[in-house]
Amino acid sequence: RTEFALKEIMSSGGAEDDIPQAERKTVTDFCYLLDKSKQLFNGLRDLPQYGQKQWQSYFGRTFDVYTKLWKFQQQHRQVLDNRYGLKRWQIGEIASKIGQLYYHYYLRTSETSYLNEAFSFYSAIRQRSYYSQVNKEDRPELVVKKLRYYARFIVVCLLLNKMDVVKDLVKELSDEIEDYTHRFNTEDQVEWNLVLQEVAAFIEADPVMVLNDDNTIVITSNRLSETGAPLLEQGMIVGQLALADALIIGNCNNQVKFSELTIDMFRMLQALEREPMNLASQMNKPGMQESTEKPARRENPHKYLLYKPTFSQLYTFLAASFKELPANSVLLIYLSATGVFPSGRSDSEGPYDFGGVLTNSNRDVINGDAIHKRNQSYKEMHCLHPGDLYPFTRKPLFIIVDSSNSVAYKNFTNLFGQPLVCLLSPTAYPKALQDQSQTFALNNPLMAFLFVSGLSSMRRGLWEKCQDYLRKINRDIAQLLTHSRSIDQSFLQFFGDEFLRLLLTRFIFCSATMRMHKIFRETRNYPESYPQLPRDETVENPHLQKHILELASILDVRNVFLENTLDDY
Repeated sequence: RTEFALKEIMSSGGAEDDIPQAERKTVTDFCYLLDKSKQLFNGLRDLPQYGQKQWQSYFGRTFDVYTKLWKFQQQHRQVLDNRYGLKRWQIGEIASKIGQLYYHYYLRTSETSYLNEAFSFYSAIRQRSYYSQVNKEDRPELVVKKLRYYARFIVVCLLLNKMDVVKDLVKELSDEIEDYTHRFNTEDQVEWNLVLQEVAAFIEADPVMVLNDDNTIVITSNRLSETGAPLLEQGMIVGQLALADALIIGNCNNQVKFSELTIDMFRMLQALEREPMNLASQMNKPGMQESTEKPARRENPHKYLLYKPTFSQLYTFLAASFKELPANSVLLIYLSATGVFPSGRSDSEGPYDFGGVLTNSNRDVINGDAIHKRNQSYKEMHCLHPGDLYPFTRKPLFIIVDSSNSVAYKNFTNLFGQPLVCLLSPTAYPKALQDQSQTFALNNPLMAFLFVSGLSSMRRGLWEKCQDYLRKINRDIAQLLTHSRSIDQSFLQFFGDEFLRLLLTRFIFCSATMRMHKIFRETRNYPESYPQLPRDETVENPHLQKHILELASILDVRNVFLENTLDDY
């Protein structure tokens, strides 16, 4: 490629001898860096997707080359313009690749600050109009690069909750797709229109709007903030385990999704992250910190995001997480998946007799939430049964199941005496509320409370007042848990970790709310857990019920809750 570039220079700029040696070297060096960067970038897809250490040195080398390439084209722009014919979209491509590197570094490390870095590069492409001239060239493949850039930028903005930017990008992308399909009459028009539909559904997924006084929408973040989890008070005896790794699995039919991220996966990954910091002031490249700097806080737990995995893929990632789990650490498994039910009656009640949740079979799956087997003599193969998770209970395991057959995981047995908790969604919701899942409540309990109360919008001032009151409720739930005399010790062993503490208190708040709500009247409408929580001390505690009625009074929705719950139990 270098030789080709130099021949191009000769043919466009006269004899080779007319070109100063320094300028020729500049073009040669640029071509070398460009080739090297592409080679390294393409090699990223060959790295193993699981395992946390093998990829880091390769990523470091790739970042080094891209950093040099970016600075080189900035320093020698004029020579490259004149002698190489560097186009603005080519600069955009380099910036886009750097944005992708930061995004993939975020996926591999779960460090949200790298999302800000990806946003910076993607934003610069748009502000400096690097791709603006692409439409003038008669090359559809270049326009597709531009469209893909938009799709990637939208994913990063969604993850950073920059919804205003997302809406602008969607409008621009829509115009670009229309122009592209009009000019080139391509076969991928349907696919790009589907991208637009998916992101539009994703933006509309939250059923409640928080409004400023001027009726603009307030963007609420659901990541862990400094005041997020209830603090451990003196005298609370809890375990010292830390959440180190999480598998977030999405395999629901007909769920809102964008790219390979379902709305449930999106909500859960944010519930396991802290608010991002801006890294610009403290980093040169990922993984490089001044040795004198000490991290101000604990890292986010590492995550694997698995969209519609097969059983083999799921088990491979699970085994990798299990293998690399540090001492005194917890592995979290989050399953948002279609329920698989047992067919016929089984004489036994073992860990493979209650069904489980669907894994991808690499073939077309019938629509609908329940997959029923025809052959009754065998267990469903494309299903993650509770028994499949038994080997991994040799280490502390925290499981969340959001499924129409979540109760299958109530039939667990703690074989090895390690801390083990399963939080299980309702298996059915009242008809009026079927658009949402339990994950919504674990990610944003106040918005879920408003939703089940029939509210679709709220003023910011009242929202903040309710959030303050909810923090008080969470503190009281923490005390109920740690003061309970009959609670299973597994809950307390997980309670020392901020993320797990917040998930547990939110789970209890949501369970108590559903039990008091007038339209949640069937047992299958309630969340459950393994081991069972002592109801009178947690989800049916009179003190907590009083708090929920008080929150309902602040919102003027007390009429949707039962007042006489204390007498019912």
